[in-house]
Amino acid sequence: MEIYLVGGAVRDALLKVDFHERDYVVVGATAEELLAQGFIPVGKDFPVFLHPETQEEYALARTERKTGQGYTGFACYAQPDVTLEQDLERRDLTINAIAQSSSGELIDPWGGIRDLELKVLRHVSPAFAEDPLRVLRAARFAARFHYLGFFIAEETYALMRQLVAAGEIKALVAERVWQETEKALQTQTPSEYFLVLHRCGALGQLLQCNLPTEVNFPALEQLAATSNNSMLRYAAWVADLATMLASNEQALNCTSEQLRIPNAYADMARLLLHTLTTFAQPQLTTKAVLAFYQSTDAWRRPERFLQLEALCQALTSTLSLTNPLFTLERVNKVFAPVNELREMSVQAYIKQGLKGPAIGQALQQARSEVLLARWQQPFI
Repeated sequence: MEIYLVGGAVRDALLKVDFHERDYVVVGATAEELLAQGFIPVGKDFPVFLHPETQEEYALARTERKTGQGYTGFACYAQPDVTLEQDLERRDLTINAIAQSSSGELIDPWGGIRDLELKVLRHVSPAFAEDPLRVLRAARFAARFHYLGFFIAEETYALMRQLVAAGEIKALVAERVWQETEKALQTQTPSEYFLVLHRCGALGQLLQCNLPTEVNFPALEQLAATSNNSMLRYAAWVADLATMLASNEQALNCTSEQLRIPNAYADMARLLLHTLTTFAQPQLTTKAVLAFYQSTDAWRRPERFLQLEALCQALTSTLSLTNPLFTLERVNKVFAPVNELREMSVQAYIKQGLKGPAIGQALQQARSEVLLARWQQPFI
């Protein structure tokens, strides 16, 4: 039995970037031998185990054979006669197909170290074109290492386009697409993920919408420079799509329905688009501003409203190019009074003997008067 450190830990150590997980491949062993040593099986489809003490992943060396459509259509062979080189050959990119022995020796049969030096993302073998998930993974690594100057090899792009043309992308389940997309949103340059997917034709298929030939994501790029919150980054990306598709509803539907995103992400994107629509009005009356507070649940969900405020403030310089009334001055003017208005209590009106709808009407009137006094005019 021989054990090798593989994948991201080896790659990132060579790149001198931080990593937090270590994965190992075990050559010359059986599942029974690992179980006898206390390893805990966790893989449903593949022979993957957790170390009994470190909880790190150990996988038996394996080969895979394409048996059907999609990323699950593979037959796995994991026996002691599978070599390290064979296991590394089934991996997606050469930079992910480097192993390290317990003595520190690097095993690199597919040229991963050279590609690290060249800063190129290149497929290991033609088998890359058998798994549509690798299109998303290549795009995610392009986003992750874009700041270091990495790019996708043209021959790898060709295989990605081949997968798209064959309709394999449509076999990916929405939950799996979202997993890769969320990881990409957490990279330094998330816009590169979507640009790569668009260049190979995958983005339109994944979202099931017609995108223009040339796309760009200025709001996402602006927010990525100031915030690492993936939920807010997602909302900025949807705002970019809404501009390209000229439809807020279509942008929301094609992302939330096709990607199966978390409700909190969908809510923030909806709130941002609603805010942009509200600010497109030439005049915002106090009545319209109070209605905006109500529609965004500003009274009951202050933390989410603060996130929306921060998101809007970060994006005004970008989104004002297509929505000229969405200025930082206007955003600050609308969002600033909320804390003061939220503190106004219904108790005072109850003590006055008001009941039911009359309480809400009185509170609304009082809030309107505060806004008028603050602004010295009925609209902004």
